[in-house]
Amino acid sequence: MLLTLAGTSIVGTLIPQNQSPTDYIQAFGEFGFKLFSVLGLFDMYHAWWFLLLLLALTVNIIVCSIDRFPAVWKIVRGSQKGIKAGRFRKLSNRQTVVHRGSPDDLQSTIEKLIAKSFGKLQVEKTDGGFLLFAEKRRWTRLGVYVVHTSIVLLLLGSIIGSIYGFEGSVNIAEGETVDTIRLRNSNQIYKLDFSIRCDDFDVSFYETGAPKEFRSDLTLLDNGNPVYTKSIIVNDPIRFRGINIFQSSYGQIPSDKVTLGFTSQETGMNYTETMQPGLTVEIPEDLGSLTLQGLNRQATFKGHNIGAAYVATLKVKDSEPREILLPVRFPSFDRMRKGDVFISVVGQEEKYFTGLQVTRDPGVWVVYTGFILMLAGCFITFFMSHQQVLVEVETTAGETRVRVSGTANKNKLGMDSRVERLAQVLADESL
Repeated sequence: MLLTLAGTSIVGTLIPQNQSPTDYIQAFGEFGFKLFSVLGLFDMYHAWWFLLLLLALTVNIIVCSIDRFPAVWKIVRGSQKGIKAGRFRKLSNRQTVVHRGSPDDLQSTIEKLIAKSFGKLQVEKTDGGFLLFAEKRRWTRLGVYVVHTSIVLLLLGSIIGSIYGFEGSVNIAEGETVDTIRLRNSNQIYKLDFSIRCDDFDVSFYETGAPKEFRSDLTLLDNGNPVYTKSIIVNDPIRFRGINIFQSSYGQIPSDKVTLGFTSQETGMNYTETMQPGLTVEIPEDLGSLTLQGLNRQATFKGHNIGAAYVATLKVKDSEPREILLPVRFPSFDRMRKGDVFISVVGQEEKYFTGLQVTRDPGVWVVYTGFILMLAGCFITFFMSHQQVLVEVETTAGETRVRVSGTANKNKLGMDSRVERLAQVLADESL
């Protein structure tokens, strides 16, 4: 499972994700584009088969953990009865110290010494002395299961985010309100359950002309009523109802206020008039009247995109009113109408729009929880261990021998050093 995920992730790295179809066709051709689209390789990390791999890995980890957990839990609970001295007598780190006192005299001293490091003790009397067993951190054997749980949470969080989350963008001009965004992966329109209004936008620049900071004053509205207001900058988003609103870009667009030029075909005279949507002006030389309707930022003419264009209604005497387009980028566009007056866009006020990134990831808190558990589990697994020590005291041929041995499920060299130190302390006690 891990090799499969690693291999597919390499594919997702080599093939750029979520690019435009044109870029993919140029890179892979028509056939490659269609094939990779069917396989979902252009948005691989949201493809059904990749989510299925993550789910399979999640189930794999859960099953393996359940299969091994009972034996580990038995150790953690410490359910064994009596001291099993046999397994300690075979250890290579076993240290022997000859002591002058009797076993009864030594018991209290050894118990105090071991209790400092291990806490709870277990003592059994033998024919020639006693056995003292101590252990600590049985619970650290669960560290690997904490790591397993964290991996499961990370995988589940990513699956939840992929299925129920979204990422989109929207451009809002100053003073305007929107309640829809365009999704990044599908380019579809997604309707929010609240509206976003851009009250103001400010941008400052370095002396080189590069943008220094751009700030948006946003108000969120619920059924037309303001419910939240905040000024956001890059990396300081709004978080509202599980949705994050980030400042990502900005730009300039024409405003509704525009200066129009009127040129008489008969006299060649030029006239100008500054207008706003809804206003009607009388054209000099009795050439008719013009009513400005508004600005279309993506106007089309005969199937071609001509960019931003003002829409107006022209009324010439003895003729019916007709709608005309006045493109911003093509001042001579109205000459094609071949009327008595030629109308063009002479000047316009510019205003900024703010570019926002809008995301929702309901699995993010599951991922955060998994991340915290991962740190805790790795610390327990790699830096802590279940340690056990056995001290045997017996009298043989008039001598009291103290044997110390210990074991740990990790860091056995560290346990060997601990046994040597304990033996040295006991040796010093015998002097």
